[in-house]
Amino acid sequence: MSIEKAREFLENVIARKEAVPYRRYNMEVAHRSNIRDGFFAGRFPEKAAGEFLKLLDNLESNAEYRGMDLDRLRIVSAAVHKGTKLQRFQPRAMGRSSPKYDTLVHVELVAQ
Repeated sequence: MSIEKAREFLENVIARKEAVPYRRYNMEVAHRSNIRDGFFAGRFPEKAAGEFLKLLDNLESNAEYRGMDLDRLRIVSAAVHKGTKLQRFQPRAMGRSSPKYDTLVHVELVAQ
């Protein structure tokens, strides 16, 4: 997929014009009429789409720095892996505390 198409798709997701198809975790997810590729369930993950737009900007600037042709640039692979878990504590009543976990992720975009 070209960077232009990816950017257009993510902007449509943020504007709630085009839904992201949910292939795996789609239990109790509403069907959308604007999903292509034979899938029915989908949602509009606006925060994730915004973060991926930032990643596309970063990918484009890195390619420009390395002297690659931006018109011929295609996204070949995109992968997300679990990162480390951050453990913090939420203070509670009577001097107790409850653990609060945040899971970080590693996002990999490969373009040629």
